[in-house]
Amino acid sequence: MQIGVDSFVAATVDAAGRAVDPARHLSELLEAITLADDVGLDVFGIGEHHRREFLDSAPTMILAAAAARTRNIRLTSAVTVLSAADPVRVFQEFATLDLLSNGRAEIVAGRGSFIEAFPLFGLELEDYDSLFSEKLDLLLKIRENTHVHWSGKHRAPLTGQGVYPRPLQNPLPVWLGVGGTPGSFVRAGMLGLPLMVAIIGGEPHRFRPLIDRYRDAGLRAGHSPDQLKVGIHSLGYVTDSASKAANEFFPGYARSFSEIGKERGWPPVTRAHFDAQLGPTGALLVGDPETVVEKILRVNDSLGGISRLTFQMSVAALPHAKLMHAIELLGTRVAPLVRTALASKTVAAPLLTNSQYKGNGSTTNLVGEEIKTRR
Repeated sequence: MQIGVDSFVAATVDAAGRAVDPARHLSELLEAITLADDVGLDVFGIGEHHRREFLDSAPTMILAAAAARTRNIRLTSAVTVLSAADPVRVFQEFATLDLLSNGRAEIVAGRGSFIEAFPLFGLELEDYDSLFSEKLDLLLKIRENTHVHWSGKHRAPLTGQGVYPRPLQNPLPVWLGVGGTPGSFVRAGMLGLPLMVAIIGGEPHRFRPLIDRYRDAGLRAGHSPDQLKVGIHSLGYVTDSASKAANEFFPGYARSFSEIGKERGWPPVTRAHFDAQLGPTGALLVGDPETVVEKILRVNDSLGGISRLTFQMSVAALPHAKLMHAIELLGTRVAPLVRTALASKTVAAPLLTNSQYKGNGSTTNLVGEEIKTRR
């Protein structure tokens, strides 16, 4: 399993409500990505938002700066808001990032969780679904062909023009980022795309029926099981003790989700609700390294095996030093413990006889809500 970090660069104010200098914040973000590479984490993702409280409206710019500072870590979007973008430009930017990083770029394509990009780029919100479907089709056509013949409703046709540069990786990895919409899971399976599931609340095991639909759709479409990878984007934070982790993460988490809740009709976040999410089956990966590892392994089993798990910590507006310590613990404690546990499980599995083998454990699971605002 790959372990990594996603950031929405979401701290234009600090925990005390003071404004954070954006240039310093971006500089600290690059320090965090560099540390993640140094401690052996597998992937770092940058989100895309077009709101005052985020600094990630141009994620490929941030990722390109990170490419120059890192050696091994994979650099991805989290997610690229494809509905509001031109797939030609998206491909060109990530192909360039792939060349700059020597083959470490990835796209996680999604529809986004906010609506600001639609009026900003002259798009109609009622075209939410058709925009994404059409643009994903074009992005995949560009990935497959240098010279593209394509036509659609929302963009001028391509009549054989070349799309350059071409990436070092062939094909350039494209994941499909989803929330809780069943059709999105089926679409990813039919296309044979790896799946990145945002689980920000509830109980992760309830996503199992949706992930099963993804795998079933992929197999029916003729894709191999190895191609049907599942990643999880989770809210989380690691520090030296479980109580310290909870107390440090809660204030920023509660402030962020309470503010979003005002727009979406959610009640304010309470400490009781937060503590419930810290339990063994809750979605928050917050605690000391051993507690978090145990929870990751439980999620892995309940979802039938996952290939990637990324921690979203920026939502809590943690001080830079605490974020850096958390990244260090993820790389030096959490990731090694997860890999060792999964390797032991893999080695032990062939020792079972056919009559003893009954499957891979729990098959019960959870349905989450896609964070999507409509008019």
